[in-house]
Amino acid sequence: MHDGGGHGHVFNPTILREYDIRGIVGETLGEADARAIGRAFAGVVIEAGGRRVAVGRDGRLSSPVLEAALVEGFVAGGVDVVRVGLGPTPMLYFAVNTQGVDGGIMVTGSHNPANYNGFKLMLGKKSFFGQDIQRLGRIAADHLPAAARRGQVEDREVAATYTARLLADYDGTRPLHVAWDAGNGATGEVLQRLVAGLPGRHVLLNETIDGRFPAHHPDPTEPKNLVQLQETVRARGCDLGIAFDGDGDRIGVVDGQGRILWGDQFMVVLAADVIRERPGATIIADVKASQVLFDEVARMGGAPLMWRTGHSLIKTKMAELGAPLAGEMSGHIFYADRYYGFDDALYAAVRLLGIVSRSGESLAQMRDRLPAVVNTPELRFPCAEARKFAVVAEVRDRLRGAGAEMSDIDGVRVRTPDGWWLLRASNTQDVLVARAEARDEAGLARLKALLAEQLAESGLAAPKF
Repeated sequence: MHDGGGHGHVFNPTILREYDIRGIVGETLGEADARAIGRAFAGVVIEAGGRRVAVGRDGRLSSPVLEAALVEGFVAGGVDVVRVGLGPTPMLYFAVNTQGVDGGIMVTGSHNPANYNGFKLMLGKKSFFGQDIQRLGRIAADHLPAAARRGQVEDREVAATYTARLLADYDGTRPLHVAWDAGNGATGEVLQRLVAGLPGRHVLLNETIDGRFPAHHPDPTEPKNLVQLQETVRARGCDLGIAFDGDGDRIGVVDGQGRILWGDQFMVVLAADVIRERPGATIIADVKASQVLFDEVARMGGAPLMWRTGHSLIKTKMAELGAPLAGEMSGHIFYADRYYGFDDALYAAVRLLGIVSRSGESLAQMRDRLPAVVNTPELRFPCAEARKFAVVAEVRDRLRGAGAEMSDIDGVRVRTPDGWWLLRASNTQDVLVARAEARDEAGLARLKALLAEQLAESGLAAPKF
């Protein structure tokens, strides 16, 4: 993009997504895109009355080049930049909340494969997503005149301040033995500082930041990516194990027996702690979460709220209601209790360790107390972009006509005496997502049959599940 004239920049439309901008480096995303994002977002920041932003980057091989181009775009657009450098996405969120800036962008491919990269955006202290991202594309496509002034750039070290803030909320009593798997992602360096400040014994795995992800893919929602952590926990006799995704905004947890606790399971543990201090507190979880979580929150004296899947949507709802804790099945955990309300896996880990440390029980015992249910994993099956939302609407209308008990906050989630099943359209891919949960296998089979029947009525073959 030229500072002083010429035509605007047109993005590959596939990279402007619901919650962020993400693409394949050298194919759908490159330096010119990064520069254009900085230049266009500079205009948005100035329009909102701001003039300074924070910029961070993850450990991907392409991140330094994209970050430099992004900064150039901001400078050309007349916005000052505070560069916080290499670290996890929540460190950038922390900088936006504490460093006197008017927004921020994180250069990160999150948990995508190594050849992907992208950008997570904040305007003020809020997520910048959905229609805002589409509008950014339109602004970039326009001719942007040269800014009246060039922005100034400052490098600022925030890793130490951020780590100190994480440690400030550790409230454990007995030292624990913990295994940590950074997956060669962006949390590695901060994690080393963090465990140096925590009591107990700590085993670090894959803490060297390496954008090729040599050990395994950094996505803790995939069981195969937790195998190394599970084996370490069992071999070393650890109390628990914690894993992070590529950019540190999602957490994976295993207990001392090496069993995985999914997001909706360890959320029960986190929620109990918050509700004890704040009776009646609203606890938010997404529509994919187990009924056990919603029922347990209610039983413990909290107010459970089911909301739409998507970290930006959950953060927005949480701020609107003043809820102290929210979580997603995917491992995004949001604490506004004593913290800022953004998703931070390192912070969630600190709070979880504090809870286990103060308890007379192990995490495994806490897990064993949860009501037993059987459920499917998240089932994803292809459905044309043009058809996916229509199918969900058809299913919803048929069920409503039949008087089903359901929530349509995000797709359809249907309750029956057996349990519940969910069907929703993915916001990010040409797929429908389904899940079902019951008290026993016979009930689960009945729920799957109901789901398959609805899909068939809309002309889709049911997946093998």
